[in-house]
Amino acid sequence: MNTEPHDKTVDPDRAASTRHHQAYEGLRALLLSGSFRPGTRLTEAELTQRFGVSRSTMRAVLVQLAHEGYVTSEVNRGVRTRDFSVEEALDILEARETLESALAGKAAERASEAEIGELRRTLERMAECQARGDEQGYSQGNRAFHEQVRRAAHQRTLARAHEALLYPLVMRQYRDLSAPHPRTGSLEEHQAVFFAILTRNPDAAAAAMRHHVGSARRNLLLRSGGKDESAQHGGR
Repeated sequence: MNTEPHDKTVDPDRAASTRHHQAYEGLRALLLSGSFRPGTRLTEAELTQRFGVSRSTMRAVLVQLAHEGYVTSEVNRGVRTRDFSVEEALDILEARETLESALAGKAAERASEAEIGELRRTLERMAECQARGDEQGYSQGNRAFHEQVRRAAHQRTLARAHEALLYPLVMRQYRDLSAPHPRTGSLEEHQAVFFAILTRNPDAAAAAMRHHVGSARRNLLLRSGGKDESAQHGGR
């Protein structure tokens, strides 16, 4: 029987990397969830207390998030959550339409039967949530559906480009809180994307996804030059 004590020495570099990763993922999740309003100042003191890390670790996390575009850092203004202009928002959302339609087309070509089954079950849950008025459940299903399509595409370059977009922040900044959720036609649009993937029709899948993502964009409160963005792009 081996009676030698286990080596409980912790690699300090690995521990520091773990703390950085956990703080980064935690703060990034908060930003994407809409927990902070656009333009909110983020202080190191508050964040270090919230995530239980040193100020130097949190400073490195904020530098990384600023580099990736989640926050801005300016002299005399500190670190703040992103506040997107209409022009910036439109650029990001138009890029999302292009990337997600391409991913849907690839999913129609490459999705496994298991992945198609996963999409089907997600749609069923979304329909159930809509029927009982569960807005949060529907939103969770919506995010899961888009993530499942992205994975089913098996196209890493497109997926990386899509992950780099900040459209969740744009959607939260410009969402019309007075509008019903889910919006009219949302579930049917998801079903059209699914049916095109199910029938292995990449052109139909790409077109259905472009229509769906475009409809979501046109439902946002985007105005430029005094004109409603939805009117500029052909309405809903």
